[in-house]
Amino acid sequence: MGDLTLMAHANRLAHEASPYLLQHAENPVDWWPWGPDALSEAERSGRPILLSIGYAACHWCHVMAHESFEDAETAAVMNERFVNIKVDREERPDIDQIYMAALHATGEQGGWPLTMFLTGTGEPFFGGTYFPKDSRFGRPRFVDVLTAVSDSYRDRTDLIADNVEAIRQRSTAIQDPGELPDDAPVRAARQLLSLTDPDNGGMRGAPKFPNGGFFELLWRGAARTGEPEFRDAVLTAMNRISMGGIYDHLGGGFARYSVDQRWHVPHFEKMLYDNAQLITLLTDSWCVTGDPLFRARVEETIGWLTREMRMDGLFAASLDADTEGEEGRFYVWSKAAIADVLGADADLFNAHYDVSEDGNWEGTNVLNRLAETGLGDEALEAALAVSRETLFEARERRPAPGRDDKQLADWNGLAIAALAHAGAAFERPDWCDLADTTYRTAKARFSGGDRLIHAVRGDSRLDQAFALDYAAMIHAAIGLYAAGIGSQDDLIADAVTWVDALERHHLAEHGGYYWSADDAPALIKRPDSPHDEAVPNANGLMVKNLASLWAITGDDRFEQIAKRILRAHGRLAATNVFACASLFNGMDQLQRLATVTTTNASTLEAAVRRSGHPAALVLGSTPQSNPAASQSLDAGQAIVCRAGVCSLPIGDPAELRTRLWTPN
Repeated sequence: MGDLTLMAHANRLAHEASPYLLQHAENPVDWWPWGPDALSEAERSGRPILLSIGYAACHWCHVMAHESFEDAETAAVMNERFVNIKVDREERPDIDQIYMAALHATGEQGGWPLTMFLTGTGEPFFGGTYFPKDSRFGRPRFVDVLTAVSDSYRDRTDLIADNVEAIRQRSTAIQDPGELPDDAPVRAARQLLSLTDPDNGGMRGAPKFPNGGFFELLWRGAARTGEPEFRDAVLTAMNRISMGGIYDHLGGGFARYSVDQRWHVPHFEKMLYDNAQLITLLTDSWCVTGDPLFRARVEETIGWLTREMRMDGLFAASLDADTEGEEGRFYVWSKAAIADVLGADADLFNAHYDVSEDGNWEGTNVLNRLAETGLGDEALEAALAVSRETLFEARERRPAPGRDDKQLADWNGLAIAALAHAGAAFERPDWCDLADTTYRTAKARFSGGDRLIHAVRGDSRLDQAFALDYAAMIHAAIGLYAAGIGSQDDLIADAVTWVDALERHHLAEHGGYYWSADDAPALIKRPDSPHDEAVPNANGLMVKNLASLWAITGDDRFEQIAKRILRAHGRLAATNVFACASLFNGMDQLQRLATVTTTNASTLEAAVRRSGHPAALVLGSTPQSNPAASQSLDAGQAIVCRAGVCSLPIGDPAELRTRLWTPN
């Protein structure tokens, strides 16, 4: 991040740690951070609350800030009529979840910046997302909205009360426990398969998001049924994403989403969580196909993580979309600029990266290789690599996007698991070491006794954790165990400790998990939605974690908790498969996890880790409850067990791989 030099009239956000809040510390708006002081001021003054939620890398958040929050006249109206609260959604996902659900209850699609209007007690009564300073895009002028809302709050208390009650009722999901049928995961996968774009991968239409849980469920459908349509849907998406403009072909790493259906033009912010999940998907895709494209994208993306996101032994949250007030400016190229840098090599590069005089997006060029189906021959790729490196060095002289340098427990947990998975599959000791050292640092910095915290930035700590922090760090511990990295006993002990903390502090009456702990500062409700966002929901990820812990330890308690979570959210999941993909992924893991027991068979263990199978786990030691424990194995042999049924001893890596991918 650039220096955040504060003006003499900096507002209250100047004392916050969040880079997003600090971006607004010089606004003429009299911002408050979320907390009891702000709510007390609203109650005391009788003014409504204007709640603005966003994140540091958000392009439209920047647009609204430049247009309205930095404008003295707009700020004057805000300050006179509202108590203005600014929230970083990455720092406080619980607040974001509550008020985004409230916006959805009004019939709005949602997105960021989230702009909600609340009573003095924090109850929402109206809202939207981006409001322009001047009327456009079919949206009213922001000041007109402010005036109308403020006047209604003062003069139409009956209307406000009715809105509050209507939003409360519509945003409160009724948790009606119910059992999912045994074939629910494959039925869910078939439903998602019917929604996929056969040419470009992902969901049909635009915008397109690289949703990790969506692709994982399709991949599990392939493993469960043996039907190639599931696998092909994932491989098509991974190919198109890897060749598209959503990928940074010079520096590595993927942007958050594509605004078109071809993965061509991204919203240029890069998020840690997207890249972690894509590393895992691309690794599995390479394991099954051996396609050098997938290997290259994994290598380049991990290179980007270590070069640009690594700090204080952890990974930063994101890189901004904007530089110098313009979205994508850092990443796009004119044909002339490429010629200036590459000279005689420009023509070859331009032919392969869709570069033209007129540009392929708004008069400039987003680098992509969508006209090709994969990488070229060795000589071509070597020449293009030299050109990419030359352009990368030239791009490094441009003003760089801002980095949100807070570190989050949940996103780092996802990254650790991805690095461990890739390190084991590609047999890269450096990636395995990176996963191990990052886990150790995360455990030290995010732990407080048997509890976790959510975020750190320098010496600042957000001293509460959310359910996904525990779920993701458990996922990291199990990922390291599965990859054969570190002390397996210590990793499982960590995971069990965090399961126990979740059970003590986050358990909801219906059997799932609340996002926030029982001793966290009170909000208007404790969110307990099982819906995934761009990251898996804690409930779904925990079902998968618990399935693995049950297999590793033989402790039936973990199976019972996993089934309890599935029952808690079963009916809701059945009505919205796409939003609950992680629950179905967890259910598949619980039903179909294949454990592999070996005796002095490192080659076979490596074959499992390189199989690309989504539900295969090498056991460090076999619990007595596993039928393989009673089997006698010769050195260099393995046994595969699934749902209580075991194979004969296997000594050949190819046969082991075939056995894993055999549906029944």
